[in-house]
Amino acid sequence: MKKSKITLTRTAAELAKALGLTPAGGAEIALRSDLNSKIVEVVHRKGLTHAQVARLARASRTRVTAIMNRNTKDISTDLLLRVLYSLGYTAKIKFQKAA
Repeated sequence: MKKSKITLTRTAAELAKALGLTPAGGAEIALRSDLNSKIVEVVHRKGLTHAQVARLARASRTRVTAIMNRNTKDISTDLLLRVLYSLGYTAKIKFQKAA
């Protein structure tokens, strides 16, 4: 049996490189991760249930549960933004020249 190699990454850019993605892919991972983290933080701070968040965002509870469990492979960035907005927050994107 072939041994697997464990790769530890600390940033979205490192993760993208380890997965063979483009720098743009790394930027997308970072953006989606930041959105997800903020949603989880706000939901916990407000003490909301998944069902309450789903009702506010007009999304299914299943999709909200996926977001809260950080399982967003099949969740669109649009939905992440809509959930965040329904919680009373907006996202501000900062533009800067790529390194």
